[in-house]
Amino acid sequence: MIAKIGRSGNLYGALAYNQLKVENENGYILFANKMIETANGHYSVAQLAQSFAPYLIANRNTEKHTLHISLNPDPKDKVSDDRYREMAKDYMREMGYGEQPFVVFKHTDIDRSHIHIVSVCVDEEGKKISDKFEKMRSMNVCRELERKHGLIPATNKERNQNDKIFRPIDYRAGDVKSQIASVIRHLPNYYQYQTLGEYNALLSLFNITTEKVEGELQGKMQKGLLYIPLNEKGERAGHPFKASLFGKSAGFTSVELHFEKSKTVLKNHPSQKTLQSAVTIALQSTSDEQAFKKQLGEQGINVVVRRNDTGRIYGITFIDHNSKAVWNESRLSKELSANTFNDYWNNNIKPDINIKPDIKEPVKLQSKISRPNDAGLPAEEPHQLFNFLNTIEKHEDGLIEALGGLLPETQGEDYEEQDFTNKMKKKRKRNTGN
Repeated sequence: MIAKIGRSGNLYGALAYNQLKVENENGYILFANKMIETANGHYSVAQLAQSFAPYLIANRNTEKHTLHISLNPDPKDKVSDDRYREMAKDYMREMGYGEQPFVVFKHTDIDRSHIHIVSVCVDEEGKKISDKFEKMRSMNVCRELERKHGLIPATNKERNQNDKIFRPIDYRAGDVKSQIASVIRHLPNYYQYQTLGEYNALLSLFNITTEKVEGELQGKMQKGLLYIPLNEKGERAGHPFKASLFGKSAGFTSVELHFEKSKTVLKNHPSQKTLQSAVTIALQSTSDEQAFKKQLGEQGINVVVRRNDTGRIYGITFIDHNSKAVWNESRLSKELSANTFNDYWNNNIKPDINIKPDIKEPVKLQSKISRPNDAGLPAEEPHQLFNFLNTIEKHEDGLIEALGGLLPETQGEDYEEQDFTNKMKKKRKRNTGN
């Protein structure tokens, strides 16, 4: 089993991403620890956020206060919901978060069974919980969980694989050919992409680009690929390498076969709607390209923007590391065209998008949820908590409106991803007189 630990300052983004899975029937809440109950056992993003409010209000300026953890058994492992609940509780306890509020989501939109855990890494007094030697401790906990539950052990190669393929090449470090090989040999095993443009968008994350070459050989037209290293600015930084140097899997024929396979896999795939919703929310709740990329980045989605020499946006690609799929904007949704982004970011024309994925009632919690003890909250807590939840409700409105199409009177609302955290910091400073 492999654990991935993400940290950010965006609690709303982590909860919203997972709750979208629930609402689109691509996941459900599996377990919740020290979370406030609702009357009907169903939860919205705002209601989930209530349980974390006292911790964030007490936060002593820990910038990346939100934990977003995924536990990923071997694809061949068959793990029941009961075992997943036990594994999540054991993992959080051994990592020092057993007494924290946390919620466990099981995702069902891909074949590989896995869970996501959302929590905060500051305790009730606002102190950051130690993350010293976190990676080593996490690996040890995973090995213990493998033994306890009879899971297939992750090999050293598998544990290091993710770090290996997610490391951009460095043309200054030498042995560029080997660096490129370590990327392009693995990508087809993990990611789905349907065009050369989508493939290049994915490769660009690793400072690589590829170009198609055509020529006549012995009276026959031949097609091939060249792989070219790039620097941090996306500029060529070395000589090209023929695909044949990396084996058949890197060649034009194999890459084209992968395009066709990806088209079949991604046809009517449920992750497309989830990504559409995430992109729509980010577009409607941010005011510029940097904030848009940051909000999606904290949800595991990279954005690659293509511009011509005059600065006009003519293409945009979304790389969803959660579903391991790459989507050009035109393929993802006609309403999320390059023109939409160009008009907004270059000409300040607010987009009017009407994407309406089906919203279903969230699945009812299947486990007992305890109420946190609020006896130790400071005297000013009720007033601060009310304001905090009011801010969260505004974010929730933004979530619902973006999913259902923004109403005219709400288009001017500002739902910045850090809005509630920034407001709480300002309120805390005013209340303490700092």
